[in-house]
Amino acid sequence: MTVNGGVDPKNPSVLDSIIEFIGSPSIAMLISLFFAMYTMGWGRKRTTAQIMESLENAVKSIAMLLLVIGSGGAFKQVLIDGGVGKAVAQLFIGSPISPLILGWLVAVVLRIALGSATVASLTAAGIVAPLMAQAGVDPALMVLAIGAGSLAASHVNDAGFWMFREYFDLTIKQTLQTWTVLESIISVVGIIMVMGLNLIFH
Repeated sequence: MTVNGGVDPKNPSVLDSIIEFIGSPSIAMLISLFFAMYTMGWGRKRTTAQIMESLENAVKSIAMLLLVIGSGGAFKQVLIDGGVGKAVAQLFIGSPISPLILGWLVAVVLRIALGSATVASLTAAGIVAPLMAQAGVDPALMVLAIGAGSLAASHVNDAGFWMFREYFDLTIKQTLQTWTVLESIISVVGIIMVMGLNLIFH
């Protein structure tokens, strides 16, 4: 039984179940790992001991980075579950600010609070969508405004901040002075360009 010609989610076929299983992130990564072990290891006549040593060295080099990213993701989820997104939405309800500026500001606040650009942009989009429809704002410009806001002020709760720090072997202060400043400049220039485009086309 299918719904609208598609797959019935309650009664998936065997093929659907297999594809869903293989497509899950953990299994896909495991398959990739075994493929790499064969093509770069056994397929090149390397022993299992040599492959294991190579894997061990690879894990050692990124272990700290993985721990930092994982802890940052956990902290982000704590903030999300604590209702930060809803609190930010309440702050801006009834505001006379331009929807484009509002979308940018909401994304900036969420980015600073949550650390995730993806979460910040998606949450901001949901908050300003009704305002955008009422004000007749171009959806493309709103996407650009929210995207620019979601890049602002990357700091210690952002996985990208720690990746940049680890890759370039910087201190936290140096990372704040370079990466954070760079992301903030991109964000500000982005919203300025969006407002400029809004003036030109409206």
